[in-house]
Amino acid sequence: MNQKSEMPFYVKISIFITGVYFLVYMLYLAQGVIVPLLFSIFIAIVLNPAVNFFVRYKVNRIVAIAFSVIIALILITALGIFLVSQASMFSESWPMLVKKFTEYLNLSITWASDYFDLSPQKIIDWIAKTKAEFIQLNSSSVGQTLMYLGSGIVALLLVPVYVFMILYYKPLILDFFHRLLGDNNRISVNEFIGETKVVVQRYLTGLIIETAIMAVLNSSVLLILGIEYAILLGIIGALLNLIPYIGGLVAVALPMMIALATKSTAWYAFYVLICYYIIQLIDNNYIVPKIVASKVKINALVSIVAVIAFGVLWGVPGMFVSIPLTAVAKLIFDRVDSLKPWGFLLGDTMPRKKRLIFKRYE
Repeated sequence: MNQKSEMPFYVKISIFITGVYFLVYMLYLAQGVIVPLLFSIFIAIVLNPAVNFFVRYKVNRIVAIAFSVIIALILITALGIFLVSQASMFSESWPMLVKKFTEYLNLSITWASDYFDLSPQKIIDWIAKTKAEFIQLNSSSVGQTLMYLGSGIVALLLVPVYVFMILYYKPLILDFFHRLLGDNNRISVNEFIGETKVVVQRYLTGLIIETAIMAVLNSSVLLILGIEYAILLGIIGALLNLIPYIGGLVAVALPMMIALATKSTAWYAFYVLICYYIIQLIDNNYIVPKIVASKVKINALVSIVAVIAFGVLWGVPGMFVSIPLTAVAKLIFDRVDSLKPWGFLLGDTMPRKKRLIFKRYE
């Protein structure tokens, strides 16, 4: 008799963990290819309605794609030039900011020495030692930083080419998925591709609008408070806000530090904190639900874990693509019966409380 031998549970879990490890390791090694490609796919999805708009008006498809990509490049380049000009103004005032922070550091040293009964010289020596170690660590990684910077520039130059090719070969890519999954599943494939496109398109387009609104709100508040470099800090804060939860903390910390360094009283830093808190309330309760309006809702726990995990895997670019990738994964899980529990886990729909009925058996 032939009996089926089932593998023990510990063997299955070992194979699963090993497979996940090698998958993550391969994703890490291939980040130079995968990350620019992911950004290109997302940008292509956002630009696809513009291409269709031009095609409807009898514009050649290649010309429509090229025109859409060029407009996007012009807008991104203009934003980059503006940020660089603002940053150059910030660099001119850097010595004054360093002097101001040095004064705050000396006051902090005096307070710490009195409160903890420590010698001020010991604290100064510890700061100097830490600073020297930090500089030595940074100098040893200059070559690696330059290598990453060079690969980043190359990837940035490849993104427009990827976007053009993805938009041009969109019919070929869609037909590939139809052939891969079979004609019997053509309706399901069309529905999945359509839903995925809508989810990513709405999410990214909504994020662009949200970022513009947040930049205006942040800059307006900082200008009213008289904080220097208000526009630069407002735009940086809006861009950091794209990173869920973590980016908002960094976004408010930067203008608070500038307020401490440039204003005569620390109250301005407190005013910045209050105003940014109000802006975050507006963003979370009105802008995101009304404008971003994503069809797929990801709960806060999964969002934080995804941002941190992709940040560890691919750095800052991984943080920006973490939520769209998680949303697409949830969409896939929701359409596959065996994976629906995972889709439910990623979502933010809380289960209804059920009354537990206990029966007593005598």
